[in-house]
Amino acid sequence: MGTQKQRRPKGEDAAQKGQEGLSRKQTESPYKGSVHRGATRPPILRLHKLKSLILEGNFPNCNTLANLLEVHPKTIQRDIHFMQNEMSLPLEYHPQKFGYHFTGPVAWNGSLDVTEGELVAILIAQKALQQHRGTVFEKPLLSACRKIEEALSGMVSLNLSDLDEAFSFKETGAPELDVEMFEKVGKAVRECRELRFEYQKLGSDAFEERVVEPYHLGCVNGQWYLFSHDVDRQQMRTFALPRLRKPEVGQRRFERPSAFSIADYLRDSLDVFRGSGQPEEVRVRFDKWGAALIRGRKWHESQRVKALSGGEVEVELQLSSFEEVERWVLGFSGHAWAVFPPAFVERLRKTTAGMVARHSLGSES
Repeated sequence: MGTQKQRRPKGEDAAQKGQEGLSRKQTESPYKGSVHRGATRPPILRLHKLKSLILEGNFPNCNTLANLLEVHPKTIQRDIHFMQNEMSLPLEYHPQKFGYHFTGPVAWNGSLDVTEGELVAILIAQKALQQHRGTVFEKPLLSACRKIEEALSGMVSLNLSDLDEAFSFKETGAPELDVEMFEKVGKAVRECRELRFEYQKLGSDAFEERVVEPYHLGCVNGQWYLFSHDVDRQQMRTFALPRLRKPEVGQRRFERPSAFSIADYLRDSLDVFRGSGQPEEVRVRFDKWGAALIRGRKWHESQRVKALSGGEVEVELQLSSFEEVERWVLGFSGHAWAVFPPAFVERLRKTTAGMVARHSLGSES
C-alpha cells in the first residue's frame, strides 16, 4: 500500500504557491473588491510587526499574518519578498510546518538608516505640495509624506518646527481648480475613455464643444494642462484646465499610442505651446542685471549660455514657437532683447510698439 500523502490545512497550498512566486510581478491590484482597514498602516511599522509575529515561533502563513495585520495576503507576500531580498533577512518557508520562520539571527531592529538631510528633503517635498492644493492628488500625497515622517520619528535629532519655519514655497497666479472637474478629467486619462467638454480659447468670449481622446494630464509651471487627440480636428491639442468646463466621460475607450511621450511632445516648447514647423534657433541677449537672473537655472533642455563682454550673456534655444519665449523676454522688463532670428526680432518690435502706444493712451486718460 502506497504512502498516504499528508493533507495540508486548507489554504496552505495557496500560501506556499504564493511564497514560491513572490518574485513574480503582480499585474492586478489585490485590493479589488475588498476593504482592508490596515491598508493605511505605515509600511515600516507593518514590517516591524511582521518580524515580531514570525519571531514568536508559531510558523504563521500568509493568510494568518494577513488576518492579524488586517491587510491582503498578497501584501504579506510582497513584504516577505522585501524582507528576504532587500533586507537580506534569514526568512524561509517551512514545508512541514506550513509557515514562515527565521533560520538565523535577525539583526534588524525596526529602524531605517536615514540621514538628517534626507528627512529635510522629505519635509521640503511636503511644502512643495502646495501646487496640488485642491486637486485629487492633495490628500494621498500629504498622507504619504506624513506616514514617512511618522515612520522616521525618533531616528534623527531634528527640530521639525524649526524646519517648518525655515522653508516655504510661494506661487503667484496659482490656478483655482474645480476638484470634481479635475477628477473626471483624470478618470478619462487613466481609463483611456473619450472625453467631451466645453472649452474657451484664448481671446474668445464663447465656449465651444470638444470631443477628445485624452493622452496625458500634466502640471507645467503650476498650471494644469490636458494633452489630447481632438477627434473632430484629427490633431493633437493642448487644453488649460481653468478654461475647461462641463466634462463628461464617455463609454468609448481608445488605445493611447505606444509611441506617445509627453517629453517628446513638449521637447520643442518652452512651456506647452508647439509650432507646426521644425524647431529653429532663437537667441536672446541679457544685460548684466538680467544675466544675474539667468545664470544657474535650466530654462530648456536645448539651452546654451554664452558669456559676453560687460557682464552680458546670450542664451540660445531650439524652439518651434515664438509665443512663450516672447512673454519670457518681456518678463525681464527691458533687461532682455531678441537678436535672432529676424522674424522673432520683428515680432517683439511690433509687440513693444503696441505696448508703448497703450501706455501712452493710459497716461492721457
